[in-house]
Amino acid sequence: MLDSVIDLRLAPMAAVTNLPFRLVARGCGAGRLTSEEIDARALVVGNVRTSELARFLPEEHPIAMQLLGADPDVLAEAARHLEAAGADAIDLNMGCPVAKIVAKGQGAALMRDPLGAAVVFRTLRKAIGVDLTIKIRGGWDARTVNAVEIARIAEGEGIDAITVHPRTRSQQFSGVAPWEIIARVVDAVAIPVVGNGDVRTAEDAWAMTRATGCAAVMIGRGALGAPWVFQAAEVSRHERARIIRRHCELIETHLQGLTALLQLKKHLAWYARGFSGAAKLREALFALETPAAVQDAFWNAW
Repeated sequence: MLDSVIDLRLAPMAAVTNLPFRLVARGCGAGRLTSEEIDARALVVGNVRTSELARFLPEEHPIAMQLLGADPDVLAEAARHLEAAGADAIDLNMGCPVAKIVAKGQGAALMRDPLGAAVVFRTLRKAIGVDLTIKIRGGWDARTVNAVEIARIAEGEGIDAITVHPRTRSQQFSGVAPWEIIARVVDAVAIPVVGNGDVRTAEDAWAMTRATGCAAVMIGRGALGAPWVFQAAEVSRHERARIIRRHCELIETHLQGLTALLQLKKHLAWYARGFSGAAKLREALFALETPAAVQDAFWNAW
């Protein structure tokens, strides 16, 4: 059983950590929430879709809004906008490994330029009064594992906390997350360090805190299809069904059209893991054309 003092948080995941899933995670016991990545420039110019991604509800506090970008001034303007909207913290994405993102110098690419990252940190810190945090990887590749260097620079520029996913950008999500890199960052700085990577159970979270000394644990892929991972106790089949039904209701309430349909398909496919005939069910779910049909197919298999 998970020690109740461990601070468990939901990790930001593009096209996943939206308002409905954040509310479900909070209902299951997650601590500080973090939004999916929000493109800073798109937010500043008033892009409608991006503005919708940046929406959150009062019951989500405390919540960090994660920004994606590389231009210090644009990031600062976007951060001021989110602070004015009531965000409890601004988190800078320095971990996204996607090719089209790093090609723009964003996400994990920021770790390739420590001096440039320092300018970003300094500009953001001057722009806002709420907590400023960063989420980093172990480094760019095996030859540039520089999480400790980036962490020390961040601390010097007034960053309040750091989340470390210890795989490098080149590893993407392959292999085993080397938790010892998290431990090195913990030893290198005095600000709180949050561990992330390969946490799929309560026991994994406890093991990470013991192995690294991290102040909190952030769970990403381990929460997909299992948001009850944030609960200390075992969750009954009946309670899991209740959580899934609430998730579906939240998707239909807060998302619209094709977005809602795709979210239902994705999440119900994750919830179907472990079902007999799960592969065929997932295939069937993605072939259906209405939210009602998707949910009927899932519950018929439940």
